[in-house]
Amino acid sequence: MSGDPFPTITALVVTYHTGPRLHECLYALKGDPDVTEIIIVDNGNPPEEREWLDRFAAKTTGVSLLRDGTNPGYGAAVNRAAAVAMGEMFLVCNPDCVIKRGAMGPLVEAWRSAPAPAIVGGRIFDLHGVEERGARRNTLTLWNAVGLGKWALNREPPPEGPVRVGAVSGAFLLVHRADFERLGGFDAGYFLHVEDVDLCRRALEASGSVTYQPLAGALHYGQTSDAPSAVVQAHKAAGLKRYFRKFPGGPLERIAAAILVPLLGLALRFRG
Repeated sequence: MSGDPFPTITALVVTYHTGPRLHECLYALKGDPDVTEIIIVDNGNPPEEREWLDRFAAKTTGVSLLRDGTNPGYGAAVNRAAAVAMGEMFLVCNPDCVIKRGAMGPLVEAWRSAPAPAIVGGRIFDLHGVEERGARRNTLTLWNAVGLGKWALNREPPPEGPVRVGAVSGAFLLVHRADFERLGGFDAGYFLHVEDVDLCRRALEASGSVTYQPLAGALHYGQTSDAPSAVVQAHKAAGLKRYFRKFPGGPLERIAAAILVPLLGLALRFRG
């Protein structure tokens, strides 16, 4: 209900060789009055960036920095941050994503009317203000993964308000602590990519909802990490294989998956 108290929100930010865009991300979160806590997981950064993060955490109220010298993957790192977070809700935010001030209000408003377990994502746009592909999608199936159906919805007319979708991006999503725990958090079996699609799929299969809220925005720089592109694509391909093993669909799709899954990394490379 709109008269309910505004929930406390913890931003969960995982960084790995992100570069200077991380500073913009964290300053935007720090400056947003609706974000009550920031937890940063340093999965690996150069010495100068580690020193900057140490200073930022030491001088900023409500900021915690987690670092153990390992890189367990994106989903596992988010889960680690969520385990020590104090907020009632979690804002999962990419380190190269700069939230628009006031974005939390529309996200929370959309969440209040959404069936639980509920996941809400906002509009993610590039430097030119163009909506990115990952912000709103249909549920990922083998058929739309290989181009025989529509997955990304960014070319569809933009909705005026929140709408139910099949998946939103893990670059900028809000989920209540209770729902995140009910779903078991992110599947740590994904190292990088597809873990957000998996979480959305599990929410829907638990009779919950995934909502796209266009009134909440964030600038996403993208491709700021210095991790080799080939390595990133390999992780994406591995994530897709895991996803389709978990959600194989009907008998025909299972047969097709056995043939096509090895090629999915290449197919998605050109579809985004």
